[in-house]
Amino acid sequence: MKVEPLNRSFGAKVYDLSLPNLNEEEVRSIYDLWLEYALLIFPQQHLTNTQQIKFAKNFGALEFDLSPISNVRNDGSIRDANDDDIVKSLRGNMEWHHDSTYMPIQAKGAVFTAHKVPSKGGETGWADMRSAYEGLSQTMKDKIDNLSAYHSYEWSQKERFGHKDPTVSEFNSYGFDIDPKPLRPLVKTHAETGKKCLTIGRHINKIPGMTDQEAQNLARELEEYACSNQEWVYHHSWEVGDAVIWDNRCLMHQASMWDLSEGRIMYHSRIEGDPISEAASNYL
Repeated sequence: MKVEPLNRSFGAKVYDLSLPNLNEEEVRSIYDLWLEYALLIFPQQHLTNTQQIKFAKNFGALEFDLSPISNVRNDGSIRDANDDDIVKSLRGNMEWHHDSTYMPIQAKGAVFTAHKVPSKGGETGWADMRSAYEGLSQTMKDKIDNLSAYHSYEWSQKERFGHKDPTVSEFNSYGFDIDPKPLRPLVKTHAETGKKCLTIGRHINKIPGMTDQEAQNLARELEEYACSNQEWVYHHSWEVGDAVIWDNRCLMHQASMWDLSEGRIMYHSRIEGDPISEAASNYL
């Protein structure tokens, strides 16, 4: 196994492994590397859907086994770039976020694979919330250390992008109907590494003790700060066959725009969070 760290505060590319044929020692080594680097990139693995699910389960139970992230229908046609609810969800994914902060239990991580990529664009970016927290001024740390925020997918997606009546839409509105909206500290301690990190992103709309506008302004200020340092941000240019796994507890991520007349087919397996350490404070 060859490990090539990225020129960033996180992340590494891993070579000379066959993910479908890992032995127990290799699984343990990959898990340890994952905790250290938070993002692991495995070029040219060409995993089948079944192999992807099997690999993801090495990191824990799954929140869901497999979901296509794609603007291509099953018949191969390209979805309408402007008036298709699936594409609206893809546009939402282009904003910085953690997965499932809008659910009672935040996801632990995710495995992502590339099956069809556009000729240009469509990268996936990640941002290191450990380094972002460490780099904050003491004044800002003092301001946010005891603040919590409500995370709402219904607000971040439906209100900003709009969706058709669910009875006539292919979009399944996963996470829209969660009530109450989960309340999460802006600063969390990673359950396995003990490192403090920010939990922010596009799903934040309310912070107790603030007006909604003040809360959203603070969330935006933190996001812009966290994503402004290029040592803390990495965008991966996909090639067909690439596989990645990232730690959702300490990284935000986003998709990048591409020409939506071109197809992009990715598959996402989401790793379930610990029911205690990743539970929203109002669900404990």
